[in-house]
Amino acid sequence: MSFIPIRCFTCGKVIAGKWEQYKLDIQSMPKKDALNKAQLTRICCRRMFLGHVDIAEEEINYSMPPNRLKDNSRHESEAPLA
Repeated sequence: MSFIPIRCFTCGKVIAGKWEQYKLDIQSMPKKDALNKAQLTRICCRRMFLGHVDIAEEEINYSMPPNRLKDNSRHESEAPLA
């Protein structure tokens, strides 16, 4: 799972479909060659891939467990007055 943007922020080219293959390619070749193979020629699109940090797995560790959602559903402003 990855949160790579669908389009390049600068030029608007669709880049998300190339991310998974790029991740596989960088394991066996230099990043420059993997970017060329993905046909990312514009510097702005290359920047999107080189600057992306895949933190999806780290975020999952900090999500709230389902049983705690029920306890926290009440807001402080809804607390009864004593």
